[in-house]
Amino acid sequence: MKSDPGLYGYLPWDRRPEIRWPNGARVAVWVAPNIEFYELEPPVNPQRKPWPRPMPDVLGYATRDYGNRVGHMRMMRVLDQFGIRGSVSLSTAMLTHHPEIIDLVLERDWELFSHGIYNTRYTYGLSEDQERAMIVDAMQRISDYSGQHCDGYLAPALSHSEHTIDLFAEAGGSYTCDLFHDDQPTPVNTRSGRRFVSVPYSLELNDTIVYVVNKIEPRRYGEMICRAFDRLYAEGERSGTVMCIPLHAYQVGHPHRLAAFQRALDHVCSHEHVWLATGREIAHYYLEHYYDQAIATMREIEEATA
Repeated sequence: MKSDPGLYGYLPWDRRPEIRWPNGARVAVWVAPNIEFYELEPPVNPQRKPWPRPMPDVLGYATRDYGNRVGHMRMMRVLDQFGIRGSVSLSTAMLTHHPEIIDLVLERDWELFSHGIYNTRYTYGLSEDQERAMIVDAMQRISDYSGQHCDGYLAPALSHSEHTIDLFAEAGGSYTCDLFHDDQPTPVNTRSGRRFVSVPYSLELNDTIVYVVNKIEPRRYGEMICRAFDRLYAEGERSGTVMCIPLHAYQVGHPHRLAAFQRALDHVCSHEHVWLATGREIAHYYLEHYYDQAIATMREIEEATA
C-alpha cells in the first residue's frame, strides 16, 4: 500500500527557496486554452464512457464543436487585446481535422503542448508500450507541424497511469500540468532521473469545472479569477507564485460569458509586477534557477526529520 504517489517530496511553504520571477514579477500568469477534438463514436474503452448519452451523442459532440467553429477565434481576440500568448493544451488530431486553427495559434507565437491525440481516447487500460507510443506520437506531431519541441503534458481527459510522467519525461518532456497540488512549481521524481517539474494548473479556475460541474455563473467566474489573482499577487511579494487560467472555447467562448472573462483579464493586466508567461517559460525558468535549491532543501528537511 502506498501512502502517497511518490512523485514529489514535501516542501513546506515557509521553508522553500525564495522565487523571483523575471523583472521582479510577483506572479507568473499563464493562460492554457484546451484545443481539443472529440470523436463522435470513438473506440470503446471499458473503463470510461466518452459521452453521457448513448452513442452517437450528437448533442455532446456539437457542443464541443462550437469551440472549434466559433469559440477559439473569439477567445483569441480577447487574449490578443491583452498581449497574452496562450499555452495550448492540444489534442494533436486537430492538426489533421482543423489545422487552420493551429495556424492561427502559431501566427501568435503561442506554445503547443500535448493533451494526447484525441480527448476521447484515454490512458486507462493501455499497456506501458501503448501509452509510450501515444505520448511519442503526439509529441512528434507537434514538432513536425510547428517546429516546436513539446515540453508540457496534460493527459487526455486527465486520464493517467502510474507510468505517465515517467514516459513523458523519457520522451524529452520538461513539465506536467497533471498534479494540481501547489501554487509554485515543484520538482517531480522520475525513474530516469531527468530534471522534471510540475507547473501549477488550476482545476478551480478551469472554465469547464466552473460552468459544468460547479454551475457558477459568468459574473462569479470573473470574480473568482480576480480574487485568486489578488491573493497570489499579495503572497508573491514574498516569493513568486503561479496562476493558471485553463480555458475551453466551447465554454468561455460563448457570447454571454466572454465579457466577464475579459473584465477579469483587465484586472490582472492592470497590475505591475506580473509576468505574462507560457507554461514552457515558467518550467524552464524554474528548472534553471530554483530546481536544484528546492531539491537540496527537501533533502535537508528529510535528514533533519530522519
